[in-house]
Amino acid sequence: MAARFQRILLKLSGEILAGPDGGHGIREDIISDLADQIRDVHAMGVQIGIVLGGGNIFRGLAASARGMDRVGADYMGMLATVINSLALQHTLEKRGIYTRVMSAIEMARICEPYIRRRAVRHLEKGRIVILAAGTGNPYFTTDTAAALRAIETGADVILKGTKVSGIYSSDPIKDPDATFFPRLEYMDILSRGLKVMDSTAISLCMDNRLPLVVFDIRTPGNLLRVVQGETVGTTVGDLVR
Repeated sequence: MAARFQRILLKLSGEILAGPDGGHGIREDIISDLADQIRDVHAMGVQIGIVLGGGNIFRGLAASARGMDRVGADYMGMLATVINSLALQHTLEKRGIYTRVMSAIEMARICEPYIRRRAVRHLEKGRIVILAAGTGNPYFTTDTAAALRAIETGADVILKGTKVSGIYSSDPIKDPDATFFPRLEYMDILSRGLKVMDSTAISLCMDNRLPLVVFDIRTPGNLLRVVQGETVGTTVGDLVR
């Protein structure tokens, strides 16, 4: 089956890497499964950008709530995303896939600085580009970074891999009566206060007509199904651009 999208931005939370028990660190079996799913999509010729969170290592907002300076805490969270990005790069390259990590905070001995034209060129050459360190600015989440990088690099869609099967009226893990939404508009998320992405990220997607698909990345093969155009998870916006 042919791919529905030519270029995607895959957004993954750091918590995905830690496993379902809500722990910390990176579980090798989980990052290996993610790499296998990404490899299968890459083999179809799809250009892939990836933005990872860092919550499995350090969450700036939570540290700020405990009294740490918000700016310093956010920078620590950005560095956590670099650690996750390097781990995913290593796992993908073990599978023979050319990968580049590009950071919004320059650290030349570890990875490339993020330059939009260079990132697009890497994508055009078939390299997977992992976009680390968020936007490089405090007070902005990696969700906002994903929306921004997707728009900058001309991605067809943001695919947000989560621990649940899509968008619900409330957390389905805590609320068994939560309602599943197979399709939503951007304003639905903002007006209902749904915890999908922060309001800045959703507003960016809405203003630039960038569609979003939220799905369960833990189910093997789901990423490939989404890219092939199967109905998986929740679609926000119009996939026909």
